[in-house]
Amino acid sequence: MKIAIHHRKGSFSDRWISYCEENNIDYKLVNTYDSDIVTQVADCNFFMWHFHQNDYRDTQFAKALILSLEAKGIRCFPNSHTCWYFDNKIWEKYLLEAIDAPLVPSYIFYTKEEALKWVTTTDFPKVFKLKGGASASNVQLVQTRRKAEKLINQCFGKGFSQYRWKECLKEEWRKYKEGKVGLRNVLRPLYYALKPYPTEYSHYHQKEIGYAYFQDYIKDNDSDLRVVIIGDKAIGEKRYVRKDDFRASGSGKFEYVKLREDVLQIAFSTAKRLHLQSVAFDFIFRDNEPLIVEMSYGFGTHGISRCNGYYTKDLQWHDEPEPNFWNWMIQNLITQK
Repeated sequence: MKIAIHHRKGSFSDRWISYCEENNIDYKLVNTYDSDIVTQVADCNFFMWHFHQNDYRDTQFAKALILSLEAKGIRCFPNSHTCWYFDNKIWEKYLLEAIDAPLVPSYIFYTKEEALKWVTTTDFPKVFKLKGGASASNVQLVQTRRKAEKLINQCFGKGFSQYRWKECLKEEWRKYKEGKVGLRNVLRPLYYALKPYPTEYSHYHQKEIGYAYFQDYIKDNDSDLRVVIIGDKAIGEKRYVRKDDFRASGSGKFEYVKLREDVLQIAFSTAKRLHLQSVAFDFIFRDNEPLIVEMSYGFGTHGISRCNGYYTKDLQWHDEPEPNFWNWMIQNLITQK
């Protein structure tokens, strides 16, 4: 038995490598960006890669590589079921609707005419989203029909750049006021604004254009619930919205609370039906009923890694300070049938 691991410092692979070394599991480090990557993993039974939505190389081919290695008979983490929808909120919409999961009502349009017609029949506010982005980037609250029409015209006009310095400046200023970053972080978006291609990702990745995606705005939520399912275990946290904002993702404000049974049941059931090895669900509530906002195979670990225990699929709680869910990923991959 041998595991091929693509190592990216600061990613899940840090812990995967440590687990293999501590448990005498044979592994090798590979470079997925090499043209001969299929040959590199030929002597391995398993392949693990925590690919990232902000690396233009990963977005180019990660899902295709995983599907190809599976065709070769190599078990992967994430596997194709787990990651095919990753960083695409539109694909998430179709996937969750197909199994009648409780998704926040969502609307997608592929022509300007259809989108503008819908705007005249719906109510506001609505939440406008681009299909990619983490930590609530590319998400904004639309209060009026006029603002929605402006966004729709941009969707089917010049589109949206992958780097929008004004939004980044606003976010860095928020973090600066909260004492989380220094002045240099605030000035960085201004510097990037002067460059023809601010970031490598924005240079190599096409604009977001040719669609318009909205979700209903569910009021009276001062937080959301992040629930992570890995195999038959679940961990979670409550994340509070940012000051003077409606978004919880990326706020950095969280606490650990007892998760509701109905939320856990939905999370476990949805993960099982979709054959997901790992998934983070974000829940909010409408009239006390849980609704899924988004989902992702990968997730930030700063908060969730400090949980004081986990749930099993029978909804029982197990005390375990800072549960090592990275290890669960390897254990499940090796033992799955």
